[in-house]
Amino acid sequence: MNTSKGIVLFARNNEKIDYLKQAYFLAKKAKILLNLPTTVVTDSKLYLIEKYPDAEEVFDNIISVVWKDNNQHEQTVLSKNEDHSLKTYRDGTLSKSKLKFKNRLRSSVYDITPYYETLVLDTDILLLDNIYSFCFDQCDDFLIYDSSYDLANFRKTSEFVFVSDAGIKFYWATVVFFRKTHINKIFFDLLQHIEDNWYHYKSIFQINQSYFRNDYAFSIAIHIMNGYNQGSFAKSMPGKLYHTTDKDICWDIENDRIVFLLEKEKYVGEYTALSWKGTSIHIMNKFSYNRCIDKVIYNV
Repeated sequence: MNTSKGIVLFARNNEKIDYLKQAYFLAKKAKILLNLPTTVVTDSKLYLIEKYPDAEEVFDNIISVVWKDNNQHEQTVLSKNEDHSLKTYRDGTLSKSKLKFKNRLRSSVYDITPYYETLVLDTDILLLDNIYSFCFDQCDDFLIYDSSYDLANFRKTSEFVFVSDAGIKFYWATVVFFRKTHINKIFFDLLQHIEDNWYHYKSIFQINQSYFRNDYAFSIAIHIMNGYNQGSFAKSMPGKLYHTTDKDICWDIENDRIVFLLEKEKYVGEYTALSWKGTSIHIMNKFSYNRCIDKVIYNV
């Protein structure tokens, strides 16, 4: 494998969700489907190695970091009773939990990555094809999705079009490709600045969600790189980004086929079965995805 190119994943477990399990499964799939090495960035290296004895073979690198949910400035402006790192996680339409949303540090991926050409993936991407390999065969240096397709097509998707009702264009930080160029160094330094001053930018761009979200930070940074206007800094990833939400349930995975139970419109707690085959997909229900991974993780 060419180690000048590779994948970087960020994985930090919270109280109930094992993101390192997803990362391990994704890295194994990436070797087969993309023929690419994977680096994982985590604060739980010992846990990963103890749970998966072959982890140091599956991953090209395991990079240990100390994670912080809020920077010092944010800690001073928040009251003691507020925790703006909490997010509601659903497991279908009837079950939900409020858990830590530990998604900081992606802004530092330019400095962390050991590769000249890097594909950054959320750990809840299920690879079912080799579409992302085409990133490395084209000439644009920064690729990202600006749209996604919901398999249950009745739901409103305005939150994935603009960052707020009066806000800027939305981009998905779920899948990002970049090369180590001077202009991309400027972009990721800007992204770090936005993350470090999140409550300032959150206010300027009228973002109502309390927790930090990479999608919004990337969207703001791209908007600024474009001169606060429509521009051409970010080009589109190959293919389409498909997703299911956390109100849907990942039911079964077998080879390149997956069965979902999709939320049924107007019937809370009822679902429609859908078979999906051969196309990579973003699965937002972490609980059901991890249950499916448990059944197949050692068969990859």
